[in-house]
Amino acid sequence: MITVNHIQEMSELLKILSDQSRLSMLALLREGELCVCDLVELVGLSQPGVSQHLKKMKAVGLVNETRKSQWIYYSLNIDDKPYVKAVLDTIPSLKDKIDSMKNRCC
Repeated sequence: MITVNHIQEMSELLKILSDQSRLSMLALLREGELCVCDLVELVGLSQPGVSQHLKKMKAVGLVNETRKSQWIYYSLNIDDKPYVKAVLDTIPSLKDKIDSMKNRCC
């Protein structure tokens, strides 16, 4: 049964998805865990810009972060959000873009 709280949560998450940069980052993360510096290169934003987007996505539970040495890696956290997965499934794979990245920083 869908509740008012569920609709409110969906609304907040869909607002996050409405930003092109955040949607691009989520589509990239669908391919696997990435470091902030990888996302900077792939999305073409500054490191502070990418970090702010990731902070917003983490705040609503769309991404997880894992520290490995001095690097922080991000991954998707959408197993309990089928409507987000449905949106991301409509975006073509960006694996080739990741694979063609020249300098993986981490």
